[in-house]
Amino acid sequence: MPLLTRRLPSLLCCALLLLIPGCKRSGTGASTNASPSQEPITQIDPATAGSVEGIVHLVGKPPARIEIDMAQDPACAMSPYGKNLTEGIVSQDGKLANVYVYVKDGLGNKVYPTPGTPAVLDQKGCRYVPHVLAAMVGQPIEFRNSDPTMHNVHMQPTVGGNQQFDISQPPNGGTTRHAFAKPELMIPVRCNNHPWMQAFLNIAANPFFVVTGDDGHFAIHGLPPGQYTLVAVQEQLGQQQANVTVTTHGTATADFSFKTK
Repeated sequence: MPLLTRRLPSLLCCALLLLIPGCKRSGTGASTNASPSQEPITQIDPATAGSVEGIVHLVGKPPARIEIDMAQDPACAMSPYGKNLTEGIVSQDGKLANVYVYVKDGLGNKVYPTPGTPAVLDQKGCRYVPHVLAAMVGQPIEFRNSDPTMHNVHMQPTVGGNQQFDISQPPNGGTTRHAFAKPELMIPVRCNNHPWMQAFLNIAANPFFVVTGDDGHFAIHGLPPGQYTLVAVQEQLGQQQANVTVTTHGTATADFSFKTK
């Protein structure tokens, strides 16, 4: 039998073996080049953006704010920031502070850039400042200790994907940063060393949110024209919502009224 005829089966096998790795390389390349399905990042367009603003009212007599006894820690009792009052309901002239207002519906699948600037929660005068803080998913939150005493920051989120957070910070200590992966409302923040200390952290899915000040006023800017559902959340009085229509360069209005229980 000629030599070529005897070697033909071996040559065919080698050719097949060369072809098989080639198929694997092609498949691997296709897999590597494919990117996961993601919505494109949407930038706020000032040429078309509008706003929504309003006032959060308190109907009824607000409960008296009680001075907190901080004698267990002399550093707290001698704080230069003055006396510490309960903050569950803070109202002045019928306006309600510390209400978290955010856009819940109306943006569709739009994804907005995550702010790189941290939201700051300070420990000052043995209380959390501010009492209600809001940040966006993925945005760094900076926890500070400006007091001459040891503090603890303890959070137990309930939404899957948000990790529990429990750190101690030395007197006049450095800062610690943390970010949350999922939207969540009113996560309690506590200090295990000072049981009266409490704040609430809100994590938003988009950049359209705000916390009311002492005058109860809120304003959310940069919204594209459209119809939206706003939600206002107060730690003791619950939630309310309102529907608004935002037009190009227009300012929609939405007021909320909470009643004392």
